[in-house]
Amino acid sequence: MAKVATVLANDFEDSEFTSPKEALEEAGHEVVTIGFQAGDVVKGKKDGTAVTIQYGIEDVTPADFDALLIPGGYSPDILRGDDRFVAFAKQYMDDMKPVFTICHGPQLLINTETLKGRDITGVKPIVIDLKNAGAKFHDVEVFVCQNQLVSSRTPADLPAFNREIVKLLAK
Repeated sequence: MAKVATVLANDFEDSEFTSPKEALEEAGHEVVTIGFQAGDVVKGKKDGTAVTIQYGIEDVTPADFDALLIPGGYSPDILRGDDRFVAFAKQYMDDMKPVFTICHGPQLLINTETLKGRDITGVKPIVIDLKNAGAKFHDVEVFVCQNQLVSSRTPADLPAFNREIVKLLAK
């Protein structure tokens, strides 16, 4: 089964981490948390969900994992300010490894400069940013681009998002 890297910082959208994590684990996949430093505890912005970071970004490479999950909230905006996280995410896009992103998650991908010509969805406040990055925006609950990039808009879309990420990893 797949080993899924999840990049997290404080103020992530709680359900956009917990719901995909649960769906992935139920399907037999391993979900690993990566942050600034192993042992840090990050908290969700809505419910205060506490997550202990398993690995610091310096301790891992994209080659260690099969897929990348980028939950939304303010976390992706924090992470994109650090070149290490940008390079980490960029490698998945360059290698066409599965990337799962929801809500504000694509903010990290915008900084990778890998969205030109790609199809994606996301939350309304970042639509212009996605278009400026060269992406083709679709206002739908889930979009799967090139059997690699799975994106959704908001927590309301989680059932469709979870279905598609599990489906993609089953291939």
